[in-house]
Amino acid sequence: MAVVGTRPEAIKMASVVEEIRTRADEAELRLVLTGQHTTLVDQALETFQLVPDYDLDIMREDQSLYDVAHGCLDGLHRVVQDFSPHALLVQGDTATVCFGALVGYFDQVLVGHVEAGLRSHDKWAPFPEEVFRRVADVVSDWYFAPTTGAASRLRAEGVQSERIHVTGNTVVDALLRVAEDIGEPKDPVLREALAGNHRLVLLTAHRRESFGTPLAEVFAAVRQLADARDDLVVVYPVHPNRSVREPATELLSGHPRIRLTSPFTYPDLVAALMGSTLVLTDSGGIQEEAPTFGTPVLVLREVTERPEGISAGVAELVGTNGERILERALAVMDGDWTAPITNPYGDGRAGGRIADILLADLTGVPRTTEDLA
Repeated sequence: MAVVGTRPEAIKMASVVEEIRTRADEAELRLVLTGQHTTLVDQALETFQLVPDYDLDIMREDQSLYDVAHGCLDGLHRVVQDFSPHALLVQGDTATVCFGALVGYFDQVLVGHVEAGLRSHDKWAPFPEEVFRRVADVVSDWYFAPTTGAASRLRAEGVQSERIHVTGNTVVDALLRVAEDIGEPKDPVLREALAGNHRLVLLTAHRRESFGTPLAEVFAAVRQLADARDDLVVVYPVHPNRSVREPATELLSGHPRIRLTSPFTYPDLVAALMGSTLVLTDSGGIQEEAPTFGTPVLVLREVTERPEGISAGVAELVGTNGERILERALAVMDGDWTAPITNPYGDGRAGGRIADILLADLTGVPRTTEDLA
């Protein structure tokens, strides 16, 4: 039983679901969508031709964490009672992940955590994801760590080494698959930007801990960047959350070199990452995605749970200080960046490793893959 609730989860769980389903003679897999998100996750599922076996449809207008918690706990418990799975898979660090893992624990079903071991060591940043992923790791039975650093953090917390597997990050699987068949972007703003003569700067910003003054400072720096360079265009697929949409409209709209648009489909995001000169983001996922294409990333956060990217030189932490953002963005645009030799997030075969480990443990068949490290 694989559980997803948001777009990043659907994207990163896709290769695992596909790999298990190619071995249908060994195991039956059912995909559960909590509906923590709706339109965005539906687009991702469509991209990978995944149809949920259960849709809990929990999303409500202006939903709180309490609403999501209740919907996940109640709905997933009913699915477990109906299906009686031997294993329950979750991915990442959302509310769906935390409460899905807890349902597995409460109902005494083995839990596998894809992308285990990420830590910022600050429970408030990112909020609430840092605590969600820690809770999931407390109750998990399989730990699918994306990097050796994540595996080391799990061992430092007392997780037994034999339960930890370094698999690489499944997002690289998804990126490579989509990039193979990339077409013209559907989003007209992105399509125009990529077809033009300006260098593309991709902006994504939506973190809760940045709401208010930090986000306003980010947007001011982006506007200054666009003022300073007439050879670039900034494209910002604006998150639908009102706390993001309203200040973005107020502070960024009306500039001749800044384009606000709707959230991208996943293929359009891949096209944007491939075509960008620079990415400014507070997204955890994009910190992993952009390096696959060698695109420079400035991380608009004070801390990151993905230090491997910083250490490898595929990303740089700049926080939300406007002066720092502008300084480093201008420098990168002027060539102050060395493309990394290798991607620290894997080789595009993580989903196959995870499926192989699960089926070997559940059925006793020999493994045909090896851990990444």
